[in-house]
Amino acid sequence: MLSNNPHINHLHLGEQYALLTDLYELTMAASYLEEGMHEEATFSLFIRKYPPYRGYFVAAGLEEALNYLATLRFGEDDLAYLDSTRLFKTAFLDYLKTVRFTGEVWALPEGSIFFKDEPILEVTGPIIEAQLVESFLINAINLQTMIATKAARSTVAAGGRRLVDFSLRRTQGTDAGLKVARASYLGGFVGTSNVLAGKLYGLPIYGTMAHSYVTSFKSEIESFRAFARAFPHNTVLLIDTYDTIAGAKKAIRVGLEMAARGERLRGVRLDSGDMAALSIEVRRLLNEAGLDYVTIFASGGFDEFKITRTLEAGGVIDAYGVGTKMGVAADAPYFDIAYKLVKYGDKPVMKLSTGKVTYVDKKQLFRFYDHQGQMAEDVIGLREEFFSQAKPLLQPVMTQGRPLAPLPPLSASRELFLREFEQLPTQYKTLQDLPTYPVRISAGLQHLQERVEDNIRRQELGVRE
Repeated sequence: MLSNNPHINHLHLGEQYALLTDLYELTMAASYLEEGMHEEATFSLFIRKYPPYRGYFVAAGLEEALNYLATLRFGEDDLAYLDSTRLFKTAFLDYLKTVRFTGEVWALPEGSIFFKDEPILEVTGPIIEAQLVESFLINAINLQTMIATKAARSTVAAGGRRLVDFSLRRTQGTDAGLKVARASYLGGFVGTSNVLAGKLYGLPIYGTMAHSYVTSFKSEIESFRAFARAFPHNTVLLIDTYDTIAGAKKAIRVGLEMAARGERLRGVRLDSGDMAALSIEVRRLLNEAGLDYVTIFASGGFDEFKITRTLEAGGVIDAYGVGTKMGVAADAPYFDIAYKLVKYGDKPVMKLSTGKVTYVDKKQLFRFYDHQGQMAEDVIGLREEFFSQAKPLLQPVMTQGRPLAPLPPLSASRELFLREFEQLPTQYKTLQDLPTYPVRISAGLQHLQERVEDNIRRQELGVRE
């Protein structure tokens, strides 16, 4: 079992998505088979560099990755399609009938804070198996890590105010809509408007009304009264359809009517205009009417930057619906994420491509803390290394193709993120002009790195000392 969520367990991703791969994964696998290459290989998945305004990442997507690995298999329809391409020999297609992932995975727990060049996960198994899974793993980890990181930045900007995922209608496809809801919750949001994500991942769901609801009634106040009758314990009124201040005054009338019935207006929602100025005036009107308990919820183009601007302008908003810009990570819509071979058989391997040099061999990530329990430095080292003052972060999560234990529920991963985020010093959480968190490689890894590079330069480039 991969998850404590029964709705997720039956999604046999490896059966559904065996062909969700790049063609060269299959052509390499076919060649490996023909050459009799079946030795154990280790691949490392990492992010090469920071996008603009990023100085940390939030690990996400591991549950999906492990589900895929545990259920990987090529069906008859898959093999028939590959046969129809006339690219592959019968022996390779027969081999694919039996392919299962039988290897091991070491990974950062979901919700972990990490930095560029650090391994998010490492996959070890027979080279064909470990190679075939590259494309899916990059896709799964990249999207959710990108969104969880963007959500974390919005969480910082909000300063403890509640954030809700409102991104579904503009995310890049239905699957992304679900993953964004999950990853934003992991990154500190309190819930989502996405009802299916609520069901699948056990997320709290939130929603109010649309402008079409208001305009469908004969008058704005009648729409408010109707909604209050339908949802007397969850009445949040959208007040900007015609004029925000006029709408606020009508909401106050309905709020007072509800109070007379022993009910409470829960909130009002702003969706356009000068959010700071409008929220100040709406808060004043609510308080003067004795409705100081009514919250102000704002939506409309928010992300960490707009939240910051609104608060700096004095806005008094209690919670935000954060949509499109978070759901597509608008200011940094991709990560330079890679999955590279670092060991084959007994041989550590590396790339020397300009700007793309890789760290060799199986690794461990070590974290050092200062005397106040704050993160101080990370060291990328060899798997067998040990530092008495450091915490090793990569954990074994799969062996012989099977999970070692059920993954923690999403709520626990969210709590891990919140704990680790507290341990990240404030200067590394600023939204712009971030300092670089210190990450170095160990002496042992440095020595091996230099030895492998020297061997490559002699063997492949003819360099002689």
